[in-house]
Amino acid sequence: VRLLESGGGLAQPGGSLRLSCAASGFTFSAYCMGWFRQIPGKEREMVATIIAAGSTAYADSVQGRFAIFRDDAENTLSLQMNILKAEDSAMYYCALRGKGAKCHLLIEWGQGTQVTVSS
Repeated sequence: VRLLESGGGLAQPGGSLRLSCAASGFTFSAYCMGWFRQIPGKEREMVATIIAAGSTAYADSVQGRFAIFRDDAENTLSLQMNILKAEDSAMYYCALRGKGAKCHLLIEWGQGTQVTVSS
């Protein structure tokens, strides 16, 4: 399994960034996928999850601002982040989750991409 994130960087408050995760080594279309984030000294938190059929779930803190997408033809997971806030600054991780009823499981992580929101 390999998960490779890209697209992080510096953005201004109110701005946008799009993260991507290139996945390989497993049947991407069959699995739930997610984005998590972590700041030093805090636990990693779920940002967004997408199931194989395409339904999504979001943390309350990003609902209405972030959108998770999957492209099963390209084995790619994306996170569109809009109306960014300083508190969105964190290391963002792509996550391989379980299948079907085991979607809650966490199987593998990428190495992360840093997002910094600052003026």
